[in-house]
Amino acid sequence: MANDGQLRSLLTPVLLGPVQLRNRVFVPGHTTNFGHRNEPTARLAAYHAERARGGVGLIITEAIRVHPTSAGRSISLGSFSDQVIPAYRAVTDAVHEHGARIFAQLMHAGRQANGDATRTAAWSSSPVPWAAGAHVPHAMGRQDIAVVVQAFAAAARRMHRAGFDGLEVHAGHGHLLQQFLSPHTNQRTDGYGGSLDNRLRLTREVLGAVRSATDLPIGLRVSADEFLPGGLDPDAVVEIVARLRADFPLSYVHVSHSAYHGSYSLATQMADMSFGHAPFRHHAARFKREFPDLPVLAVCRLDSLPEAAELIAAGEADLVGLARPHIADPHLVVKAVEGRQHEVRSCLACNQGCIGRLETSLPISCVVNPEVGAEREWRTAWDELDRSPGRRRVLVVGGGPAGLAAAVAARRAGHHVDLAEAGAALGGQLAIAAQVPGRERLDLLTRDLATQVHAAGVEVRLGWRPGVGEVLDGGYHDVVVATGSRPARRSLPGGPPVLDLWQAVTRLVAPPEAAQLAGTFVVIDDEGTWAAASVAEGIARRGGKVHLVSPTAGIAARITTYSRLALLKRLADLRVVAHPLRTVHPADATTVLLTGPLADADATIADVTAVIDAGAAVAVDDLFRDLDARIEGPTVHLVGDANAPRTALEAVYEGHLAGAFLGRHDTAAAELVSHAH
Repeated sequence: MANDGQLRSLLTPVLLGPVQLRNRVFVPGHTTNFGHRNEPTARLAAYHAERARGGVGLIITEAIRVHPTSAGRSISLGSFSDQVIPAYRAVTDAVHEHGARIFAQLMHAGRQANGDATRTAAWSSSPVPWAAGAHVPHAMGRQDIAVVVQAFAAAARRMHRAGFDGLEVHAGHGHLLQQFLSPHTNQRTDGYGGSLDNRLRLTREVLGAVRSATDLPIGLRVSADEFLPGGLDPDAVVEIVARLRADFPLSYVHVSHSAYHGSYSLATQMADMSFGHAPFRHHAARFKREFPDLPVLAVCRLDSLPEAAELIAAGEADLVGLARPHIADPHLVVKAVEGRQHEVRSCLACNQGCIGRLETSLPISCVVNPEVGAEREWRTAWDELDRSPGRRRVLVVGGGPAGLAAAVAARRAGHHVDLAEAGAALGGQLAIAAQVPGRERLDLLTRDLATQVHAAGVEVRLGWRPGVGEVLDGGYHDVVVATGSRPARRSLPGGPPVLDLWQAVTRLVAPPEAAQLAGTFVVIDDEGTWAAASVAEGIARRGGKVHLVSPTAGIAARITTYSRLALLKRLADLRVVAHPLRTVHPADATTVLLTGPLADADATIADVTAVIDAGAAVAVDDLFRDLDARIEGPTVHLVGDANAPRTALEAVYEGHLAGAFLGRHDTAAAELVSHAH
């Protein structure tokens, strides 16, 4: 962890080309899905303005697609005509107002630009789809290439007119330029394929066209390693940058990694908590050694400013990018400047509210920050709530993520808040999940919320499970019921013993001599979430033989692709056996029978030590039912898993809303927020 001197160095001004930045921290480009008709919106402007207000030095936009064949969806950003200039000007003005600089990232997605929404064909260097089942792209002809080159130039001119401070040409992440650069995807036999110089030709033409269109500083984003057989590796990408730098006055190189490919490579791009902190920092360090006089920007799983400062202190990078941490807490820089580092909301690297929602064409959110995408509206709402009369007595029952979020929000709204937690510690099911190896960062949410609860002056009572009488005698105006859910456990009469998830976790975290994890375990996964996957992986790591059985057609289907591809590789390495489209039945005390809807689907698993039931949970809503049945009494608000078993994303969001507005959704503040989300 960085010391105070290293953190101060991170927060000192720096020149990026001719552009003065107030510190060495930047927000790298990341998709938000806040666009409309491929143009930025007021929502996007407010989102970036909040990060600028929070003290970051530089913001790089998400990919601005230069041509309609790259649009994919209407919620992406594009630059297809001069009509977009005013909308982008609103974004740059919003960022500049708070002292930050902003660069526009120009990109063509190439083969992964899904044309289902736009009914367009994806373009690429060669007719090679990015994943099994994906559309085969159109192999670009010379006229197509000329169109794209001119589209980059036109986009550069528009971004200049829109007030951007610089440009970043995206030649990484497996997008179009990388598809031409990489021998893995470029199978051409003309002047754009074969030798490295030929594969560089399109990128050279793009950089030349962009340079001719504007005098803004230009940076280049690259993937240092594709993690693909026959693909680009660090040696090859260093050579690519050296050749391009000899021809063009690059202001910096932004060093990322991965290709957009349906394999482990894609999972590295948004490395989740299973990867650990800064797993790819060596890439930036390599480029800094090779190009000591060229500013190097580092990125990926730099989880906090003190950790990111290590790279600056070690001479491995000149600027450090924190995308997901800025989603989690847009003010993390100013908090560090003001000595309030302890107030920073920690990014969990869970990939749930950010990339997980993007994958389903929803706008980003965040497990730890439920105000993402509605920053302007929440700021207005809190101002109104601060002026609202009528402070209330609020009881929150349940100290999991929903209850903690509700307590913090209700206290911020000015109410007196008591919190009752039946257990001996706060955290609820999140505390259980965080015990599973590889999922420890989940505990950061409990830690941060608990810190906020105590700092806000919430009265916390542990070991208290209030009944209806105690609630009524307390004189509360509002009761927020956040009592969570419990795991279900189906029976297998005559079959092996069945453990629920909590019992499985208890075994998993027990000392080796007490864990009883030798043998064969069958994990039933009805929902395709981390609950089953993480327990299966944990048992396999402790030496158990694991069979993961799902009645659905996929394994871990509700985990985002960006995490699932890495998970599946780990499960394969651990020799976990997957059985999709199967149902478990008892055969005898140590044997289960698997059946499925397809021919020859039946199978037998023998010598089973235990079956672990990771099926749907059951809401613990007894207190709500009892209070709801009364004609008189406090207003009752039901949140989180007690409302319906889901995930921490919904739990924190519902708790935050309930605590802030206490059901008064007809107020101007509540209407503003609800419309924004």
